[in-house]
Amino acid sequence: MGSWPERADRVLFQTYGRFPLTFVKGEGARLWDDTGRCFLDLVGGLAVCNVGHCHPKVVRAIQQQAARLIHVSNFYYHPPMVELAERLVELSFAQRVFFCNSGAEANEGAIKLARKVAKDRGMGQRFEVITMEGSFHGRTLATVTATAQEKYHKGFEPLVEGFKYVPFGDLEAIRRSISSRTCAVMVEVIQGEGGVRPVPQGFLAGLRELCDKEGILLILDEVQTGVGRTGQLFAYQAEGTSPHVMTLAKGIAGGLPMGVLLAEDNVAASLTPGTHASTFGGNPVAAAAGLAVLSILVQDGLLEQMAPVAKSFRQGLEKLAGKYPELIMDVRGRGLMLGMELRYPCRALVEVCMARGVLLNCTVERVVRFVPPLVITLEDVEEALEVLDKSMQEVFG
Repeated sequence: MGSWPERADRVLFQTYGRFPLTFVKGEGARLWDDTGRCFLDLVGGLAVCNVGHCHPKVVRAIQQQAARLIHVSNFYYHPPMVELAERLVELSFAQRVFFCNSGAEANEGAIKLARKVAKDRGMGQRFEVITMEGSFHGRTLATVTATAQEKYHKGFEPLVEGFKYVPFGDLEAIRRSISSRTCAVMVEVIQGEGGVRPVPQGFLAGLRELCDKEGILLILDEVQTGVGRTGQLFAYQAEGTSPHVMTLAKGIAGGLPMGVLLAEDNVAASLTPGTHASTFGGNPVAAAAGLAVLSILVQDGLLEQMAPVAKSFRQGLEKLAGKYPELIMDVRGRGLMLGMELRYPCRALVEVCMARGVLLNCTVERVVRFVPPLVITLEDVEEALEVLDKSMQEVFG
């Protein structure tokens, strides 16, 4: 039969550069492989496992809901979907919620919504969306086009018409790029795949003002920053402004697939019956898990508990940067979405840390991205920093 990686390589599409690890169990910020070895997880399912692996409250919500009702068509209502939508409205700027299955699907919905709003407002010639260089918005054809990184475009041309790219965080460049064809600006509060780069201070407030003046939509892609990752429930809440439209996914349902499109009431009104849909969107089990996640973050105080841990992690990384100025160029990010930019490719560092039992992710080749479960402890952080320190000495001499 062979090992799990050998069996997988015979039958799965080869679309991932997977490491030869097979995980069979998760708890909190730890994962166990099929040999029983334990790893400290600083990847968090790529910012998905915000409340930790197999949080008892999420597990219980899934089990209870699965025993009651697993799926029903969106022709009908069910309590978890309604309750989760009510909770998201209560906790955010939005008055309306649409559920789907992923971040890409949520962003695809946001792009469709922006075009439809323009049509409904008598601005049918407006269909273009401005996005930021270095962004990442998904893997569908429209969202991969919205993603302003050429490496994701190659081989998939011709791309979808109607996207324009500007330098990240450059308000004046956006102002100059807006034309009679523009219907929206889409931006991440912190670019994750683009190297953990936060927007400049005051940028979002200026962008909302500009969008209002031009009569176009501001779409915030909070697929990665949302649901507690940066220390607030949503990252825009630290920026003193709010968008017209926001997308969520990743951490919203504790590891189950779910995407969310949120919007102001007058914007959401443009998607009428038959204009947009998602067969599995708002699935009862995923919605029940989402309610448990919000309860853990807000009622149980996880957002407050993570603050000193996030601060300690950042301080530890900055201390390493002071110790290795010839290796580390920058430490940045917010909450438990942190990046450490190296002067050299970080793949070897990821592999050595993995051998020492700590899982890391490397993005844009030279940035180590830290997006651990938010339940990570101070002791876990100390362990991670110690392994990083030893591994940097081993890899970079």
